[in-house]
Amino acid sequence: MSRKTRVAGTAIAAAALLAAGITAGTAGASPVQAPTADGSPLKLSASHRAELLRDAGATKAQTAKELGLGAQEKLVVKDVIKDADGTTHTRYDRTYAGLPVLGGDLIVHTAKGGAVKSTTKSTDKSVKVASTTAKIAPTAAAQSAQGTAAKSLSAKKADAQAPKKVVWAASGKPVLAYDTIVKGVKKDGTPSRMHVITDANSGKKLFSYDDIHTGKGESEFSGSVELGTTKEGSGFTLTDKERGGHKTTNLENSESGEGKAFTDEDDKWGTGKPDDPQTAAVDAHYGAAETWDYYKTVHGRAGIKGDGKGASSRVHYGNNYVNAFWDDDCFCMTYGDGEGNKAPLTAIDVAAHEMSHGVTSATANLTYSGESGGLNEGTSDIFGTSVEFYAKNDKDPGDYLIGEKIDINGDGTPLRYMDKPSKDGQSKDFWDSSTGGLDPHYSSGVANHFFYLLSEGSGPKEIGGVKYDSPTKDNTKVEGIGRDKAEKIWFKALTEYMTSNTDYKAAREATVKAATDLYKAGSPEVKGVEAAWDGVAVK
Repeated sequence: MSRKTRVAGTAIAAAALLAAGITAGTAGASPVQAPTADGSPLKLSASHRAELLRDAGATKAQTAKELGLGAQEKLVVKDVIKDADGTTHTRYDRTYAGLPVLGGDLIVHTAKGGAVKSTTKSTDKSVKVASTTAKIAPTAAAQSAQGTAAKSLSAKKADAQAPKKVVWAASGKPVLAYDTIVKGVKKDGTPSRMHVITDANSGKKLFSYDDIHTGKGESEFSGSVELGTTKEGSGFTLTDKERGGHKTTNLENSESGEGKAFTDEDDKWGTGKPDDPQTAAVDAHYGAAETWDYYKTVHGRAGIKGDGKGASSRVHYGNNYVNAFWDDDCFCMTYGDGEGNKAPLTAIDVAAHEMSHGVTSATANLTYSGESGGLNEGTSDIFGTSVEFYAKNDKDPGDYLIGEKIDINGDGTPLRYMDKPSKDGQSKDFWDSSTGGLDPHYSSGVANHFFYLLSEGSGPKEIGGVKYDSPTKDNTKVEGIGRDKAEKIWFKALTEYMTSNTDYKAAREATVKAATDLYKAGSPEVKGVEAAWDGVAVK
């Protein structure tokens, strides 16, 4: 059976976003208000979602025909969301002559009666190539990709897998290409799975991105926490049946495998000190539970993929590994033990941020490069912050400071600031034409700043004992609509209107559509979204 166990004195690593709530009456803590329109997503059971997916699969050929797709194009159902008004949002990937179309994903929005209301496409270009026969040999593409990965990652090793033919449609005219996955290990010990896209006819490198998304943090204490555990044999394991069977395992300093199950005879876990191997496991298990509960309670999403299945957490990765990462392949979070193996990075904020990369992958799948990469990273900061407020941990009240407890800069300053991102010295407050050229951790500043303005508004204020002063590009005043509404708008935009290729301009359009669905056209919420984007110079 599944149990909830309270563990005293457990160490919680506080990286970007430790959990806590603002006291009643402060800004951002307004009571949740029901949407005034019927566009709020329904809370689908796993069986209902599976039924909708089956229905979409049965009619995908007809849908492709109605959309005017070519004879060589086929749709692959990826996700489906249904709103209270009966509108259904079905997300598809696309193939051409049996080849995956990268950047060809789309979302079909259908009314209650089944009529297509609109379609959101990652590309408006016609997907067609002259031939699916490549002029460049796969071995040449693999060799080029391996050199690209080794150089850009400064990897200790880089091994290219056999290239796969695809149609590249994410930018420019669609072309036949190779997608080569190069597996490696960066100098800091982080695994890498870099995709290198190469033109299959000219050999030119078109694009590259990494599947592994990382975050940083160090340990902090957060007091007693509750855990979901399961009785197995004479003891208990860290298996949370109430949250999709989420498991937390021990890698014992290895860098591969599923890890060994943690067991405990009396169901009392950890000592609150990092020298006890169970302590890191408690932290990771707790962080995963809070993230699961947030998505289910606030957004009606059961698990990372929305299918009711739990992810897993692996702790004690490698030696002296000062990082943590989400990996779609293992559907898991992995945590290092920090400098000297004495500061496990197993914080709720790490879990919330990194596991939100999994939610993004299962929905919009924002490519981790350019402006879409900034939106991907910003989404994790937004929902990491949201989980922090949701968890209401009185040891660390919620705030809009990212990594304020980890002292990664060595001077007590946060890693990132949502009210004025440029305070970290590298992030963007406002959008401009150079934004897409930044590392996603810094181009995300525009999304973070938008979310803060939408939630709290501009100008100086104090929230939960923290002072903020958020500027706008044109010095106009922005009134916030409250964090509760801002979270719902961003989630709906991410899951129903953003695609792999979404940039900041398209993100504005997506959030305006989401706010309109939730709160009606011309509502204060829609006007608030528009004003917040104006404030960060996204027109």
